[in-house]
Amino acid sequence: MSVYEGGNLMKSCIHIYCGDGKGKTTAAIGLAVRAAGSGKKVLVTRFLKTDHSGEVNSLKALPEIEVTPCERSFGFFTNMTEDQKKEAKSYYSGLLETTLMKAGEEGFDLLVLDEIMAVCNYGLVEERQVLDFLKSRPEKLEVVLTGRNPSESLLDEADYVSEVRKVKHPYDKGIKARKGIEY
Repeated sequence: MSVYEGGNLMKSCIHIYCGDGKGKTTAAIGLAVRAAGSGKKVLVTRFLKTDHSGEVNSLKALPEIEVTPCERSFGFFTNMTEDQKKEAKSYYSGLLETTLMKAGEEGFDLLVLDEIMAVCNYGLVEERQVLDFLKSRPEKLEVVLTGRNPSESLLDEADYVSEVRKVKHPYDKGIKARKGIEY
């Protein structure tokens, strides 16, 4: 999508940060902070994560960034009962719908959909809805998608694809997630 900014022809792009390594969300948040520092209006929506992660407080302190609250946690997908999966699907589908409507109507410059690949892969949101939005998004809206194992359809739609590969991780030695580092 082409858009003019300051007399220059600009293209809004789709970014994917994927892979099995640590740093996908960190990269997305870094871009959100960069955009906010340039006066751009940013919307961040997180899936499968509550607001108890350190970056949420920092993002909320920046007036250019709006963080959509993620008020429900359903635990690990593989541990959910069928009823919990249905409840999670209803919740995350609603969260996505609200986010896409807001991003489309309220003049945001950057949208971050953190862990969107996971909720698509688990069937908790319809990937078709994400793809349809990407193809019809407002001209100036840059979009960031994070998570593991993006589909070929999402990869085809993206302008940037950056893979974060795990070489080594403390979890492999039994070290649990640490506040301020992993969350």
